[in-house]
Amino acid sequence: MPEIDALFESINVRDLLAGHDLNDPTTPLSAPDLRLLINRLESHSLRIKSKVQSYLVAHHSEFSDLFSTCQDAVSRTRLISDDVSDVVELISDRPVDVEIRKVVDEITEKTKEVRLKRESLELVSAIVGICEAVEETKVALRGGRFRFAAERVRELKGVLRVGEEEEGEPVAYALLRKDWSDCFDEIQEVLARFMGSAVRFELDSSKLRISYQLSVGEITGIALTTVLEAMEVIGMLDYGLAKAADLIFKHVITPAVTHASTFNAVEYSCKTSGDITEQTLKIEQSSDHKTEDVDGEAIYSGILKVVKFICSSLCFGNVTWIHSFGRFTWPRISELIISKFLSKVVPEDASKLADFQKVIERTFQFETALKELSFISPSDSEGRLSKYAENVEVHFASRKKIEILAKARSLMLQCNFTIPKGLAMRNASFESGGVESLDEDSSKHMVRLLFSSEVCMVSEAAYQLMHLVHKTLEDVCVSSARVASEFYHAARDSILLYEAVVPVKLEKQLNGINQAAVLLHNDCLYLFEEILGLAFEYRASFPSSIKEYAVFADVAPRFKLMAEEVLQRQVQLVVSSLQEAVDSADGFQDTHQIKQFESAKFSIEQVVFSLEKVHMIWEPVLRPKTYKLSMCLVLESVFRRITRDILLLDDMAADETFQLQRLIHLMFENLSSLLGSLKSADETSRPLDDLIPSLRKTRKLAELLDMPLKSVTSAWESGELFSCNFTRTEVQDFIKAIFADSPLRKECLWRIEDVVN
Repeated sequence: MPEIDALFESINVRDLLAGHDLNDPTTPLSAPDLRLLINRLESHSLRIKSKVQSYLVAHHSEFSDLFSTCQDAVSRTRLISDDVSDVVELISDRPVDVEIRKVVDEITEKTKEVRLKRESLELVSAIVGICEAVEETKVALRGGRFRFAAERVRELKGVLRVGEEEEGEPVAYALLRKDWSDCFDEIQEVLARFMGSAVRFELDSSKLRISYQLSVGEITGIALTTVLEAMEVIGMLDYGLAKAADLIFKHVITPAVTHASTFNAVEYSCKTSGDITEQTLKIEQSSDHKTEDVDGEAIYSGILKVVKFICSSLCFGNVTWIHSFGRFTWPRISELIISKFLSKVVPEDASKLADFQKVIERTFQFETALKELSFISPSDSEGRLSKYAENVEVHFASRKKIEILAKARSLMLQCNFTIPKGLAMRNASFESGGVESLDEDSSKHMVRLLFSSEVCMVSEAAYQLMHLVHKTLEDVCVSSARVASEFYHAARDSILLYEAVVPVKLEKQLNGINQAAVLLHNDCLYLFEEILGLAFEYRASFPSSIKEYAVFADVAPRFKLMAEEVLQRQVQLVVSSLQEAVDSADGFQDTHQIKQFESAKFSIEQVVFSLEKVHMIWEPVLRPKTYKLSMCLVLESVFRRITRDILLLDDMAADETFQLQRLIHLMFENLSSLLGSLKSADETSRPLDDLIPSLRKTRKLAELLDMPLKSVTSAWESGELFSCNFTRTEVQDFIKAIFADSPLRKECLWRIEDVVN
C-alpha cells in the first residue's frame, strides 16, 4: 500500500505550524498554536480515513481471495488431524509391536546359546591340539630333532600369546603356558649343554677347540649348525653364545691385547672322511722380540685374526650369529683396548699429536674391518674406539684450553694496573725512540698500535694476554682440525675473559679518577687493534675447517666501545668534580667583598688543583692526541661554566669587575703549564682555541671587565665579540650589569641591537 505509506510520511508537525521555530526552547507554543495544530491534525485524519476506505473498495476482489485461501487451509488442517487420531486409536487397540519384540528376544537368546556352545567346542579342540603339540615337541627334542622342536616352540608361543596375558582368560590357558614354559626351559638347557661341548679351551695346551659333531647323553651326531639354528629360532642365540663369548674373551682375546708383542695364533683343522669335524686355534708365544707396539698394529692384527676365526669356524659366516657374538664381546674388547693401550699412548705435548694420528688411522681401519665382518654394526655409536682415539686429542686440547684460560685469568687477577716508577717520566721519549729501545720490563707496558702506529702504554695483563693469544693461534696453525678448533676457542675465550674480569676487578677504580681507569682505556684500544689484526695474521695458516668460522671481527668492536665508555666516564667524573668546585664560588657574586672574594679565589684554586691532578694522571698514560682532546673537553666545561656564571651577574660594582678580572688572570696564570702541555701534546691537531671555544671567550671576558662602554660596543660592532662566541643578549646584559643607566648606555644598547652579525 504505497499510497497509504506516502500519506503517513507526509505528516510533518513542522509544516502544520508554519512560521513557528520548534527548535527554539525559549518560545513555547501558545494556545492558538495548539488549537491550530489540533484542527490541522483532525483534517489530516479525515483524509487518511477516506484514502483507506477508497483503497479497500478498489481492491475488494483481492482481499476476498485472500480470506478464502485462509479458510481452505484451516479446513484441510482439521481433516489431517482427524486422520491422525484414527491411526493412533487403531494402534492402541492392537499392540502388534509387543508380540514382535517377544519373538525377536527369543531368537536372540537361542542364537547366543548356539554361539557359546560352538566357542566352547572350539576352545576344547584348541586346547587338545596345543597339548598334543607340546608333547610332540618334547618327543622331537629327546630324539635330537632340534630344529623341528624349536619351530614348534616358536609357533606355540604365538598361539598361547606368551607375555600378552589378559584378565578373565580360561584357567586352561595358564596351565598350557606353564607346559610351554617347561618345554622352553628344557630345550634351552639342552641347547646350552651342546654349545658348552662345542666350544672348549684347553689351558694346558692353550688351544681353543670348536667341534662340529656334538653328543650329549643319549643324543649323538648333532651338527653345531643345527644347534645354532635352533637357538636362533627360539630367540636364545644371545644366551647360547654368552658362555662361549666369555671363554674366548678371557683366554684368547685378552692375551692378544695384554701380550700383543708375543701373541701368535695358529689355526688347525681336523677332518674325518673328508669332512671337517673340528677347528682349533692354538695360542703360541712368539719368540721374535718385537718393538713396542706404539701404533696398535700388533694388537689390532691379533684381535682381527681371532675374530676372523670365530666368524668362519664358530658362526659359519652367518651375519646374524656373528653380530650376536660381537654384541657380547665388543664392549668388553673396546674397554680392554682403551684401558690397556689407547689410554697409555695419549700424547702429553701438542707437538706429538701429529704422531698420534697413526694410532687414530689404525683404530679406524680396525673398526672398519670388524664392520665388514658384521662383528659390529655399521651404525656403531659403538664406534667407540675411533671416537675415543679421536677424542683423545680433543681431551688433550680441552685440557690445554683450561690451562690457557686459567693462565689468562691469573694474569688479569694478579695485575695491579699501575705504571712502574720512572716509566711515566720516560714516556715522552718512547714516541721518538720506539718500543724497540725499551728494556724487557718496560716493553711489557709500551706497545705500538697495529694500525695507527702510535706508541701506547698498556697494562702487563693486556700485553701478556695478547702474547698468550698469539702463541695459542700459532699452535692452531700446526694442529689438527679438532685440536685447532679447541685452541681457537681458547684464544677467543681468553680475550672475552678480559672483558668479563677486568671491569669487575677495577670497579672501584672506575668510579674514581686514577691511572688504572685510563690504563684500562689504553688496554681496550690495544686489544681492539690487535684483535682486528689476528685474522689477517693467522687466517691463511689455519686448517681449512677452521677458516669457515674463525673470526675475531665480532669481538673487536666491543673493546673499542669499552675504551670509549671508560674514557667518557673519566671525563664525566672530572667534569662533575670541577663543577662542584665552581659551585663553591656561589656564582662569583659580591667579589668586591673580602669574604666572597676569598671564597671565589679558593674555588678557582680548587679547579686549578683538580686540573693539574688530572694532567699528572692522564698525560703519562694516554696517547697525546687522546690526552689533548679529553683535557680540552674538561677545560671547555670549566671555562664555559665560569664565563656563564660571571655573565649572569646582573649588577657589578667597579671594584667587583676588578676582582673578577683578577680571578680570571689568576686562573690562566696557574694553568699556563697545563695549556702549554696541550699545545705541545699533538702538533698535528687543531689549535686550542678551536678545541676549547670558551677559552677565547674567557680571555675576552677578562678584557671586557675593565673596558669602556664605547669600546665594548665597538668590539661587538666589529664582530670581535661575536667571533669569541658572545651572544647579543650576553653583551647587552653585561653592559646593563656594569654601566649605570644613561643616554650613552641606551645609545650603545641600541647600536648593539641594530648590528646584524
